[in-house]
Amino acid sequence: MAGKLKITLVKSINRAKENQVATVKALGLKKIRSVVEQNDNAQIRGMINKVSHLVAVEEI
Repeated sequence: MAGKLKITLVKSINRAKENQVATVKALGLKKIRSVVEQNDNAQIRGMINKVSHLVAVEEI
């Protein structure tokens, strides 16, 4: 799990629950199709699990 993850916001957060919106923002995503790179660890994986229907994840 020491690699990196490329996380892309693919769906709008307009109708998402408040905690899901907060999770997306905590990942560093702002607009649709925005992309961030995060370290692959248990905390980030948990956040991705919570909003998996809104993001696309790619291992780098």
